[in-house]
Amino acid sequence: MIRDQDRFRQFSRRALLLAGGKLALFSTLAARMYYLQVIESERYRTLAEDNRINLRLLAPPRGRILDRNSLEIAANQRNYRLIIITERAPNIETTLDRLSQLIELGEHDRRRVLRDVRRQRGFVPVTVRENLEWEEVARVEINTPDLPGVHIEVGQTRFYPYGHAAAHLIGYVGVVSAKEQTGDPLLDLPSFRIGKNGVEKIHDLRLRGRAGRSEVEVNALGRVIRELSRREGQPGDEVRLSIDMDVQAMAHKRLGEESGAVVVMDVHTGEVLALASTPGFDPNAFNKGISRDYWQELMKNERAPLTNKAIAGQYAPGSTFKLAVSLAALESGLVSPDHTTFCIGHLQLGNVRFHCWKKGGHGRLNMEGAIQHSCDIFFYDIARRIGVDRIAEMAKRLGLGQVLGLDLPGEKPGVIPNRDWKRAVLNQPWHPGETLIAGIGQGFVLSTPLQLATMAARIANGGYAITPRLTRVEPQEDQAVIAEGEEAAPANAFAELKIAPEHLDVLRRGMFAVSNDPRGTAFRARIREKGWEIAGKTGTSQVRRITLAERETGVRKNEDLPWKERDHALFVAYAPAHAPKYAIAVIVEHGGGGSAVAAPIARDVMLETLKRDPASGGRRLVREARAGTTESRGD
Repeated sequence: MIRDQDRFRQFSRRALLLAGGKLALFSTLAARMYYLQVIESERYRTLAEDNRINLRLLAPPRGRILDRNSLEIAANQRNYRLIIITERAPNIETTLDRLSQLIELGEHDRRRVLRDVRRQRGFVPVTVRENLEWEEVARVEINTPDLPGVHIEVGQTRFYPYGHAAAHLIGYVGVVSAKEQTGDPLLDLPSFRIGKNGVEKIHDLRLRGRAGRSEVEVNALGRVIRELSRREGQPGDEVRLSIDMDVQAMAHKRLGEESGAVVVMDVHTGEVLALASTPGFDPNAFNKGISRDYWQELMKNERAPLTNKAIAGQYAPGSTFKLAVSLAALESGLVSPDHTTFCIGHLQLGNVRFHCWKKGGHGRLNMEGAIQHSCDIFFYDIARRIGVDRIAEMAKRLGLGQVLGLDLPGEKPGVIPNRDWKRAVLNQPWHPGETLIAGIGQGFVLSTPLQLATMAARIANGGYAITPRLTRVEPQEDQAVIAEGEEAAPANAFAELKIAPEHLDVLRRGMFAVSNDPRGTAFRARIREKGWEIAGKTGTSQVRRITLAERETGVRKNEDLPWKERDHALFVAYAPAHAPKYAIAVIVEHGGGGSAVAAPIARDVMLETLKRDPASGGRRLVREARAGTTESRGD
């Protein structure tokens, strides 16, 4: 009996201990559950939501680029993208075979798709082709039942409606490279493009916009179940340029197949209305993915279609440089406006003979006549009198030999030599004969078409240091940056070059004679409309040395020479001559004579510019011509 009682007490103690242990375990479990579900509930709710909901960036529409008249130069258009979802396509090879019968699908595209299919999960879409034409989209959609897993997505892509005509100006967009990554998650999007050149590059941050956001619910494998919310991206800012696309297109058309450039600018504001360079390229090809064959074609072209010759082409300015030499001479006080030189066709300096382009000479000429006839001997003479340092100083005041700061990448400075420059660059002394050569814009002297247009503009506007610019600032933007209580500056509020007006008048009379006197070098390329007369200066720069033997037997004509040995043709001008509004510079690489080749291009482009200027009455003339009320006065 006692033994039974002991066993009962022992069992009771064990049961009590077991119950206590269970109670302790349940208490611990309850405390843990309380901690997780009450105290840490917010944290774990967030973690669960993060696993269930994915946030995805949405690429914003890129801002448009417009010309001065609101024409789209760079826009966005629909991009039809063909995708395939592997888990819904039983046999990828068979599906690709069927697709290749409906759309162009190269071997490279096929290999890429198969590679991406192997790397991606079955529910992740793989891009087969982008930028499908509407006809291709229609063929795919009609055959959808036979193409399991194939879909058409609609996105946006950059589009350049003017193609070659604005390629160097606008530039293009392309895929973000590893070097261009900045940590911005927007740059990681496969479809995102950034500016690679031209205006697209300079204003890239303004044009990008702000990313949108999409919240999607996914399962444990990452497959999208549904979209919970969506906020579209904020489009990039619009960028308005000073360019007039009608003038730009005209300049590109007139250059045609030639290798050259045209620059047109407002002489009072510095706004650039045309900045054409030929040959061009298709900027849309870079956005869509340039082919190897097209890239090789561009790289091997001796006329350098990828170079913006208007700002990066550096050429000997030839006789157009005589304008800077004339002003340097007059401002030095060593040469008066009445100074004359007798041209016999050559000038002797030591044992070296320097020739004029006119073999028999021009006779006696003053400065106006020397500009009109482009007499080399006259400018050899005054260059020798004033020296290269004075010439260089004036050339730089007119905008040559320096980067002008146009809002485009790749601008080159050119070269305006003097004694110090040669010593620093070549470690050689300056020779007197080099001054004579520089006096006619040859030798070491190099300039860009943009600089030559700026020089013409500064001469035309009375000696104001206007600076060329492309981005147009609207009046309300001007007011926004003016401090309270201040007045807006006038449009031509640029630094004065402090050149005597009477000296500028000598140049302007000479330039008027070049284009309007029957004996002027560009008379045949004059503008005949009254009140629209052009004043200019021709230039022909040599790219090869003409030997004495060749001079004695007869200098070979340009058309008899290989293309790269022919002279460059140049022309600078402004119009209207008596109330200057626009300046222009034209260069045709290896084109021959400036009067025969470059001047007619400048005339036609300037006419188009004046016709589009409301202040000049040009649009009225155009309307009358279309109505048949004006007479043709062409050559």
